[in-house]
Amino acid sequence: MYQALYRKWRPKDFEDVVGQDHITVTLKNEVASGKFSHAYLFTGSRGTGKTTCSKIIAKAVNCLHPVDGNPCNECEICRGIDEGSILDVVEIDAASNNGVDNIRQLREEAYFMPSVAKYRVYILDECHMLSAGAVNALLKILEEPPEHVIFILATTEIHKVLPTILSRCQRFDFKRIKSRTIADRLLYVAGEEGFSLTDDAALLIARLSDGGMRDALSLLDLCTSYTGEINVRTVTEAAGLAGQGHLFDLAAAAIAKDPTAALRTVEALSENSVDFARLTEQLVGHFRNLMLVKTVKEPEELVQATPEDLERLRTQAKGITLPQVLMAIDLLQETMGKISRTAFKRTEFEMALIRLCDQQLGGGLEGVLDRLEKLERAV
Repeated sequence: MYQALYRKWRPKDFEDVVGQDHITVTLKNEVASGKFSHAYLFTGSRGTGKTTCSKIIAKAVNCLHPVDGNPCNECEICRGIDEGSILDVVEIDAASNNGVDNIRQLREEAYFMPSVAKYRVYILDECHMLSAGAVNALLKILEEPPEHVIFILATTEIHKVLPTILSRCQRFDFKRIKSRTIADRLLYVAGEEGFSLTDDAALLIARLSDGGMRDALSLLDLCTSYTGEINVRTVTEAAGLAGQGHLFDLAAAAIAKDPTAALRTVEALSENSVDFARLTEQLVGHFRNLMLVKTVKEPEELVQATPEDLERLRTQAKGITLPQVLMAIDLLQETMGKISRTAFKRTEFEMALIRLCDQQLGGGLEGVLDRLEKLERAV
């Protein structure tokens, strides 16, 4: 059976985790010294390595032949944890097992000695979803757990975790991984898997993944279904994106107050099955680039674009004022929220373009009056 790339290339030791050195070095040293915590809290956006590091810890503390804090990945304990056959390592989805009865059962089982491993390790994913009763049931054992138990809590929404939980755990914040770091990893995986991936395509996948390695590998996996070399065009088609040329065309139409040209571009994109939610995000990114070009002396450091596209951005930025750029970004961000809630995504996007052309970027009296009316309603 085919195994997805993100599963096949999941790191098996601390050295293999990408972009989280500030965490993996500390965890590795703790395990090597035997002075590891009884409770950890991992927080960060999805796909940054929280669950992966949880399983590496579970292997490292139970490994029969550890190597400088890393698991050997060859003993029966390591292999069993990787295969999910070791009952002493329990992974719980707190989003669906968030009741007080679930945690009470966990608490009762935790006092039993491990069956084959040295430590029982409980991994609670999305721990912010636990109910108030479940949190109260967890607090006591989290504060004074048996010596053979380790808790690892993971969450993408740390602000929802109660202070009583935070104070009982050693916290690690997983950062979004840099695009260049993700791209290098994708190029390595492509080389090992035997398919061709261009550097520009790897960088595009990395930017689309928003700092998450898992999402990047999943998109790369999707691109492999296309024949031949994986290039920018391949990624654009696989992800339902608009090309850079279309983004420049849409922005130019908005600046020129030409809704006809804008809607014709939308029609062309629709024929290519573009994802309008993603297209809105792309257009926000395009106007952000215009904002940076107009405000930063050396935008090359902040704008992720080819030299040719950067020069086109400089030219296009001359035809629009900074307040107009900011209003465009504000309107498009508002549209992103609307698109996520409607079945008529194309229509919502077209409405936004018409507003951009006729009001927001025009800067005329009608646009000013419309914005004043919105402010009055808000007050």
